Amino acid sequence: MSKDEAEVDMKDVELNELDQEKQPMTSGEAGNGVVSSPTGTEKNGSIKVKIPEEVESKFTGLSKDELLRVAGTPGWVRTRWALLILFWLGWLGMLAGAVAIIIQAPRCKDLPEMNWWNYGPLYQIGDIKAFSESQNLKGLEQKMDSLTQLKVKGLVVGPIHVAPVDDPNNMKFEEISPDAGTLEHFKGLLQVAHKKSISVVLDLTPNYMGTVPWFSNDSVTIVAERLKYAMVFWLDQGVDGIQLSGVEHVASLVPSLWSDIRAIVQNTTEGTPKRVLIGVTERTSAVEVANLLNSSGVDLLLSGILRSGVSDAMERADAVKFLYGSQLQTKLAWNIGERTKGHLASLVGTSLVKLNQLLLLTLPGTPFFNYGDEIGLLDEGTTFPVMLWDSSDSELNGTLEDERKERLISRNFFKSMSGLRGKERSLQHGDYIPLFNSTSALAYLRTWDQSERYIAAFNWGSDAVTLQLVHADLPQQAGVQMSTDKSRNGSVELSALELGSGEGLLLKFPYSS
Repeated sequence: MSKDEAEVDMKDVELNELDQEKQPMTSGEAGNGVVSSPTGTEKNGSIKVKIPEEVESKFTGLSKDELLRVAGTPGWVRTRWALLILFWLGWLGMLAGAVAIIIQAPRCKDLPEMNWWNYGPLYQIGDIKAFSESQNLKGLEQKMDSLTQLKVKGLVVGPIHVAPVDDPNNMKFEEISPDAGTLEHFKGLLQVAHKKSISVVLDLTPNYMGTVPWFSNDSVTIVAERLKYAMVFWLDQGVDGIQLSGVEHVASLVPSLWSDIRAIVQNTTEGTPKRVLIGVTERTSAVEVANLLNSSGVDLLLSGILRSGVSDAMERADAVKFLYGSQLQTKLAWNIGERTKGHLASLVGTSLVKLNQLLLLTLPGTPFFNYGDEIGLLDEGTTFPVMLWDSSDSELNGTLEDERKERLISRNFFKSMSGLRGKERSLQHGDYIPLFNSTSALAYLRTWDQSERYIAAFNWGSDAVTLQLVHADLPQQAGVQMSTDKSRNGSVELSALELGSGEGLLLKFPYSS
């Protein structure tokens, strides 16, 4: 055998040995790959290993004694003191910051002293028979929900006492005219109105069916004496005030009796609601009205100031400015319609009803409306037309339907403005700042402290006008809050405010420090 062949054989032997090492140590037939062990009792690769189960370790923490020992170490003592000092420094810093904010913040303006009649419109029902289908006090009581929707603060009812025309001898202040109802009906009306937070004022004008409110000068003394006792009677029934026409006559002719009349109404005990004394005068001059307010001492005085200047916005603006500058705002009252003078729509025209509603509800003082002024009720041969109660449920045709829609639109406008007047401080008792006036247009600003501001603008003319409103408190633009033109919305430029013919506009903008 050669040397090369010997080396090959040796390699084969080594490979065979290696192959045998890789074979399983089990016996079996080569054909089925099962090999058995020599003993036949063990199988190669079947080794059982027992792994111990893991035991969850439980954390016990430190004992009380260990905690006390650790807490007392110098390191932890220093850490606690450092954290305590940081806490108090942070607390003092926040306190100092809060104090600085309070000091630097503008202080709220003190609210003026106001009475219930300063918070919203008063609503006079001068003829009970004309107001409701029932034509009496019970019918008025049944309409209380409708009056509540108008957000009125008080009703001026009557006169309803027995008073034959120009006959002082048979006049009975304490007796209700049978046409109006009974004393029990009146008490029921008071109870329902008070539950709805509506005050009731009783008109006790003596000769309300005649031409002269106090009959004649010769009878003023006797009538005034009788009135004193009647006022005590009605106030004891629960009325919240008294209204009297022709106050200039009684106040000047019998000043001592007039002082007694005032005291009966205005002097109340502590803790009881105040009662209002309303005067009505024929005077139309702002100076005369201011003088009568001072001399008579009434709480509110209705006059013809706005009626006399209905066609001239400049006269109106001058009168408002004079009265606002000479009287407390809480003593001012504004009216156009009145029991003996007629309704708003007849005095200004149906197209200007909403404009004048807006005027009365934004002037500084108490707005005063005649029944039906909210719907544009017209006088038809009488100053006591029958009230129209419209319902959107009933069906009308043609012109009647159009008229009803206009009444409902006017009423909704009144409701919205009355609600706004009752909740916005700038309109309720805010400052009055004239911005613009001419013979046909007027604009003014109402502001109160940090409350939202309002601009009221009016155009009585037949042509459109552009107002340039400039004032240190005005922004460049303001948002439309209310408009007699229902298509107006969004924002307008105050430097070039356009008003259409017969348009009234209420704008709003926020307070800015």
